[in-house]
Amino acid sequence: MLLVISRSNISAFAAALVAIACLRLCFAGVLLSDEDYHMAAAIHILQGQVPYRDFWYDKPPLSALYYLPIGAVPGIVLRLWDAAYILLCCFLAFRLARTWWSEAEGRVAALLVAFFTTFYLPSAVIPFAPDALLLAPHLAAIYFARQQKALLAGLICGIGFWINVKAVFVLVACSAWAISSILGFAALVAAGALLLSFIGALPGYWEQVWVWGFAYAAGSPVGHPFLLALERVGNWVGFHVALALSWLAGSLREQRDEQLKLLIWLAASFAAVCFGNHFAPRYFLQLLPPLVIVGARGITTQLKQRPQSAAITLAVLLVVPIARFGPRYPRMTYDKQWSDIALDLDSQQVAERINRQARPEDTLFVWGYRPDIYVYTRLPLAGKFWDSQPLTGIAADRHLSAETPIANQTTTAHLQAVERSRPTFFVDGLGLLNNKLAPDKFAEMRLLLSGYREIARTRLSVIYRRD
Repeated sequence: MLLVISRSNISAFAAALVAIACLRLCFAGVLLSDEDYHMAAAIHILQGQVPYRDFWYDKPPLSALYYLPIGAVPGIVLRLWDAAYILLCCFLAFRLARTWWSEAEGRVAALLVAFFTTFYLPSAVIPFAPDALLLAPHLAAIYFARQQKALLAGLICGIGFWINVKAVFVLVACSAWAISSILGFAALVAAGALLLSFIGALPGYWEQVWVWGFAYAAGSPVGHPFLLALERVGNWVGFHVALALSWLAGSLREQRDEQLKLLIWLAASFAAVCFGNHFAPRYFLQLLPPLVIVGARGITTQLKQRPQSAAITLAVLLVVPIARFGPRYPRMTYDKQWSDIALDLDSQQVAERINRQARPEDTLFVWGYRPDIYVYTRLPLAGKFWDSQPLTGIAADRHLSAETPIANQTTTAHLQAVERSRPTFFVDGLGLLNNKLAPDKFAEMRLLLSGYREIARTRLSVIYRRD
């Protein structure tokens, strides 16, 4: 670490950041859960459709727009794009910590961002879904708030809101340094709402993001959220203990009023993790900005005061996540039986069979939650709906076992809309996994499938084509 923060090692420092960020290239051959949903939405947009108005999309719009510059193409291009975003976050962490303290803290903060967005559960750090995409606005907003540039801080929080509604918690943290940042946030949110209204997407946005989102949170399948919180927080801290201890060491070196602001920042970020009682591993990414920035201060001061013992302690603590998660990367080059990618590999087989027969004018509907099939086929939708969540009222994270819907007020109308759409290809990506939610359990889908014939099947899916 002493070499890393030396001015004579800028090239080695930059090379280390790039090397760590590019480890995700090992995942170039697959798509993980969540990123495929937003990539598919981006493909629908590239085909001329408007989210919320023309197709169902239950996340804020900028989560899909992130994939537009690369044409929502999977593979090496996608992983390089994600690595570039990680490097952007490293740069923002560097600037924030450097202006707060010194260049040494800036470099350590950048390395911590690269390290902890790599060595954790792949399902949390590889897919660029809303939680990961909020990292850059989070760091940038705090940077401007500390500079007393409240309007800019608020505007960036507003941009973050259109990526992930948890940007509201970033706004709370910014308010500790610049209370008037709320004005910039309100202006950006209002501008976005006006734009959605202008293109006729605001009612759909409200129904899909907020009404469905609240139903999703209220219908959590977690029976004992407090016990789950203890388990998930304990697991996360166990692999991030170097950050937790460094944050404590760094915050104790600040003045009392600054300590209070740092505590507000950390508490607001933790509240975002708790939001919804799901405690998914990716939610913990909200904690990285406060921990890496203040943790960089703690690490740097400890290395100056006790260079040998601090370096050894830090190395030992970092070996744990490396040993646990590092092997995942080379493993991806030879292990195709990993359960986390089983659905994606099956979806690739489904897409291969469809692409052999598909024509440019053909359309697709997938029963279940298999958005990667849309990414691999790039076929357009026949109607507004492209998975079974809004049709059954059962969310994707529980449709392999649950039968009770979280929302059912509009499911019949949604089913009828799909029945009328008559897509060219119909893929049942759920029935073989949970027969209780097979499409033939719904009258509208039985009527639709009566006009189709089975053309192929894989281990997890059945493919139909319209007669």
